[in-house]
Amino acid sequence: MGEFTAEFPRDRCYATNHMWASLVIGHRWRFGLTAYAVRLLQDVYFLDWEVNPPVDIALRAQIGAIESKKAESDLYSPVGGLLVAINEATLQDPSLINADTYGDGWLVEIETGETHHLLSPDAYAEHLVEAWEVAQRTIKGQANH
Repeated sequence: MGEFTAEFPRDRCYATNHMWASLVIGHRWRFGLTAYAVRLLQDVYFLDWEVNPPVDIALRAQIGAIESKKAESDLYSPVGGLLVAINEATLQDPSLINADTYGDGWLVEIETGETHHLLSPDAYAEHLVEAWEVAQRTIKGQANH
């Protein structure tokens, strides 16, 4: 967005909180941060979870926190369901999120039937355009005060 092109795999779904979702098996989905989110964060270096699997979680429930060179942010569940796994590798080495966003840098696995909140790649691309326009209006509004 802006001077950068948002590129992301078309073989998965996306959430408005900039997480990707890939079906593992049955109703088990794997989630991670999109390259767009990682670019905004820049150099993720700390990851902490507020939940321990297995645990029922609600849509948009806080599940953890992430820190990077540029920001600290809470992580929220992109769907409701049973959180069944946390990627221990990213917990031990959060730089995996930077290095392999759509592969080894995944975050959690959730069993859910609530996938109607997830977006197709085209719908996510539209969401990015809308979110960028809102961000630009916000920045311009702040600059004028």
